[in-house]
Amino acid sequence: MSQAQGAPQSPARNNPTERAGKYLTFHLGQEEFGIEVLKVREIMGVQEITAVPQTPPWIKGVINLRGKIIAVIDLRLKFGMPAPYTPRTCIIVVQLADQGEQMLLGVIVDDVSEVVNIAAGEIEDVPAFGISVPTPYILGLAKQRERVKILLDIDQVLTADDREGVQAALGAGEAQ
Repeated sequence: MSQAQGAPQSPARNNPTERAGKYLTFHLGQEEFGIEVLKVREIMGVQEITAVPQTPPWIKGVINLRGKIIAVIDLRLKFGMPAPYTPRTCIIVVQLADQGEQMLLGVIVDDVSEVVNIAAGEIEDVPAFGISVPTPYILGLAKQRERVKILLDIDQVLTADDREGVQAALGAGEAQ
């Protein structure tokens, strides 16, 4: 069973204590999300992105980050939440675990909020939305200050097929 079809969660994902910690929070539309701080390498403004032909619309292309070509995805488009860029739109560079190797990926978000410490008692599991709504990329839902933050497992946001598309974009970007 592929992860996109609701693969079982790892033990760490089932244990709120393992999910507790520091998260970088950001917005996509009206929703607030969080990524584990340890996965974040840097935050930068949107810069010129080289488009790569024949990639999905959510793969915006590639950028040169200090001599290294990295792919950039628009998380809003990936999640079906199109919105125009604003002066606060930025790129979060994250480090993904990809089959035992590390891969840098740029993620476009509407704006970055803050780094918050989320306690285990503030995290709830994702409700079952049904088999047709897979959510393996959501670590949990954090309740803070009367708001709900969606905690992302950034390693799970891209399916195996998505990663192939990103790798193809990287290959095309390095050839240019």
